[in-house]
Amino acid sequence: MTLVERAVRIGVSMTGLVLSLVLVVGCAGGGAKVEGKVGVVDPGRLLSETNAGKKAKESLGVFAKNRQSLIEMEEKELRRMEEDFGRQASVLSPTAKREREEQFRRRMAEYQQKASEMNREVQEKQKDVLEGFREKVELVVGKVSKRLGLQVVMDKGKGGATLYSEEGLDITGHVIEEFNREYP
Repeated sequence: MTLVERAVRIGVSMTGLVLSLVLVVGCAGGGAKVEGKVGVVDPGRLLSETNAGKKAKESLGVFAKNRQSLIEMEEKELRRMEEDFGRQASVLSPTAKREREEQFRRRMAEYQQKASEMNREVQEKQKDVLEGFREKVELVVGKVSKRLGLQVVMDKGKGGATLYSEEGLDITGHVIEEFNREYP
């Protein structure tokens, strides 16, 4: 068993222990029985199946593609410089060779910096777009939850808080319908 698997197993065990303690303490303290309705939502489906989610994904795709095309143009220029140098290396003087190599190294460093900057821009754009989308999701989930009388809605997406839920608890379809009405 790897360290990661062990850590996950310990984390799951600790979560179970904490939940058990909360239930025992909750039941023992005050004698009040806590009842409520719970729902789950799949945020991946919301992003893929709502009009606003599709627009968000599309705008991110266009932005990333534009940045990628700029990087590809730089790569082509660097390859051309390298090929030219390879063809001319045998006829260049040692001084000219060093100058060309230094010029290529500078261009390569510029390229790497530009690629890193563009990657950061794409990540920032993704963060901004997804934060805006998430804010809308929270509003719509709140409305649907109130309408259905739910007290808690949990994330059932990959990596979300929900490890298991019955199919009847999934309100994603309701949220998608409401979302598309509010954000056509």
